[in-house]
Amino acid sequence: MKPAAPLIVGCVMIASMVLVQATAVTAIIRLVRRQVPRANAVANWVHNVGVFARALLLIVAAQLLQIAAWAALFVACGEFDDFSTAFYHSAVNFTTLGYGDIVMSRAWRLLGPLEAVAGMLMFGVSTAVLFAVTQALIRPREGHRAGGSARGERP
Repeated sequence: MKPAAPLIVGCVMIASMVLVQATAVTAIIRLVRRQVPRANAVANWVHNVGVFARALLLIVAAQLLQIAAWAALFVACGEFDDFSTAFYHSAVNFTTLGYGDIVMSRAWRLLGPLEAVAGMLMFGVSTAVLFAVTQALIRPREGHRAGGSARGERP
């Protein structure tokens, strides 16, 4: 098989996975926008942990879904007979772990590096989103500090 087919299939798959990641990020943005600062320190801590945990779980779910989608593609291409082996191989690719204990055929092996590229990008986006969630949870408290102004000036 010519490299063009796996390249096209891989690029279409990456575009699909961007939609999965974008859906998860949108859900996280809505979750953070709904957050309301709590006056009680314990209630505020519990709330922040809950928001962060839900954001993290949404990210993990989105990444597992992406790994499963790549695994399904590998099975559909005839690279693996069973989904569990395909899922394992996909997880190794997506996380860029690269054990190399399972290697795809020459016809479809280009999908491995394409999945690794997608995984690196999605982990980068996920890290940025978690950082933004953390900032959003910290920011409301900074405005309530004694001596601080609403414009964010330092005392």
